[in-house]
Amino acid sequence: MTPGLLAVIDMQRVFADPGSPWAAPRFADAAAGVRRLLPAFGDRVTFTRFVAPGTPEGAWRAYYERWPFALQPPDAGLWQLADEFASDARHVLDATTFGKWTPELARRTTALGRLVLAGVSTDCCVLSTALAAADAGVEVLVAADACAGADDDSHAKALQVLDLYRPLVRVTTVDELLEEAT
Repeated sequence: MTPGLLAVIDMQRVFADPGSPWAAPRFADAAAGVRRLLPAFGDRVTFTRFVAPGTPEGAWRAYYERWPFALQPPDAGLWQLADEFASDARHVLDATTFGKWTPELARRTTALGRLVLAGVSTDCCVLSTALAAADAGVEVLVAADACAGADDDSHAKALQVLDLYRPLVRVTTVDELLEEAT
């Protein structure tokens, strides 16, 4: 098995639905990569969900003024994991921030030594999570082909930025991760 914790970032309906203002056009491609990774990590998987705060504060007020459709409670349909992952999600972490490097994720990761990231969007929540974890001294691997961005260009640019953080952050592929596991 691949060492470390797999954090599957925000594979939610709001990013999967092509009609959503936050749709990730290559969500299905990222989902295929995630599905390939899940068996290698067994129970060492955390799914995250981006959810709206009850009352936005600070700069988040302006954010939700721009995206008022998203001011829904955590149990709203748009915030649910995509149907294909709902049954696999034994451990789910909710956060009202882009970055998912919360104390809870840090505790789960520290015991396993490194963090492997997959999900959406590469240029927002994956990037924010990776940089915070790297700053905390955690080895971070980003499975490029198990991630999707707001668009292809943003995805590619985010991966380029992440690669600048070597050796703290390493951009890799699902195949490379699975090869390590054997």
